[in-house]
Amino acid sequence: MKQILIKNAKEIITMNENRERLKNADLLIEAGKIKEMGRNISLEENEELKIINGRDYFVFPGLINLHHHFYQTLTRSLPEAQEMELFGWLKYLYPIWSNLTADAVYYSTLLAAGELLKTGCTTTSDHFYVFPRNQADNLLDYEFEAAAEIGIRFHGSRGSMSLSQKDGGLPPDDVVQTDEEILADSKRLIVKYHDSNPFAMQRVVLAPCSPFSVTEELMLKSTELARQNGVQLHTHLAETKDEEKFVLDKYGMRPLAYMEKLGWLGEDVWYAHAVHLNSSELEKMAATGTGVSHCPVSNMKLSSGVALVPEMLNKGVPVGLAVDGSASNDSSNMILELKSAFLMHRLIHGIKSLSAEDVLGLATNGGRDVLNQPEIGSLELGKAADMFMINSKRLGWAGGLYDPVSALINQGDTQIVDYTIVNGEIVVEKGELTNVDEKEIVEKANNISAKMCKDILSR
Repeated sequence: MKQILIKNAKEIITMNENRERLKNADLLIEAGKIKEMGRNISLEENEELKIINGRDYFVFPGLINLHHHFYQTLTRSLPEAQEMELFGWLKYLYPIWSNLTADAVYYSTLLAAGELLKTGCTTTSDHFYVFPRNQADNLLDYEFEAAAEIGIRFHGSRGSMSLSQKDGGLPPDDVVQTDEEILADSKRLIVKYHDSNPFAMQRVVLAPCSPFSVTEELMLKSTELARQNGVQLHTHLAETKDEEKFVLDKYGMRPLAYMEKLGWLGEDVWYAHAVHLNSSELEKMAATGTGVSHCPVSNMKLSSGVALVPEMLNKGVPVGLAVDGSASNDSSNMILELKSAFLMHRLIHGIKSLSAEDVLGLATNGGRDVLNQPEIGSLELGKAADMFMINSKRLGWAGGLYDPVSALINQGDTQIVDYTIVNGEIVVEKGELTNVDEKEIVEKANNISAKMCKDILSR
């Protein structure tokens, strides 16, 4: 049976209920789970055992990314998109995204997942919602295939857009589908990929894109389909004031009230952003167990606003962390997202609003709770062997080894980790991906991106 033994780790940051830290401790991985933790774990050497000398290493639970758009890694840093807020930004990018192909989906998944793994992320959700009419409707299959190949734990969100510009929505006609097409493919994906068992590596989420891009009927039918099949629901909500105005004008109510009308509250629902919610709405979120994926870098870059995360946590709203799409964040760097969240809330909500450990809690325990996958998010006996390791003898960490959590968030000249382990498999070793060819991913992604953006950039 395959085993990994981390010997004499400098410090293991467990993020368990008591947030214990174990110094000079061993950690044994067996069959994808944490088998034993403590001192002086001894095993006979054999071909199935890999021993890692952890003397200089800090060991952290794997980070959990709750919201992304992998395909956007192919449209990063486009000059004209840099000075736009959300609605204008979307209208500019929709025509480029209409050029998505199966290869684009596959390689953008490898690219985004690779960046995530190399920055300590072991579990990710992705919200894929662009299905060009000139392509087959099975594009999400290529995400599941690539995620399995690279070795990341994956919650694939079958997104959708059905309300085009001619019907009063935001997206153009060539990237929307009918409700019937969307629901049929959603059923197919649940049957093919959803694993409801504990320690699942792949699950399916139903995720109509947003109140301004889908019909009310699709929201209702997606809810029914998801709950019939025991899968979660996800969408963008309360991201900008423009969205709030759109929903008020079209439906005569605020975004959360509209979601409540459609049955979109509950422990099986989480929203990306949730920036523009008031205190009474947060109380409703807490009472129903409805979750939030907090996306600080995207919210800052698009000037969308600052979510009330400290208040959410005080009220008991389940909150996790997310990088959001790489065209609004321009990276898939989870450790940098930790730092951004920490600094954002210190600036806006005060010096005692969130500690470094609180922010790490968002990206571990918070993600676990939102995704309803209790076996991830902390390092404890019997839980999933999802973790990352950083060598303490780094230039950027010198002079600041007193608190590894603070060092992780505040220090460093790079966020690339030394090891990432997912489901008991080493997927990053010495800072490099082990299951895929990074040079090939870079070359393919650049070529595909150039083709997708050719018409826009040649204007």
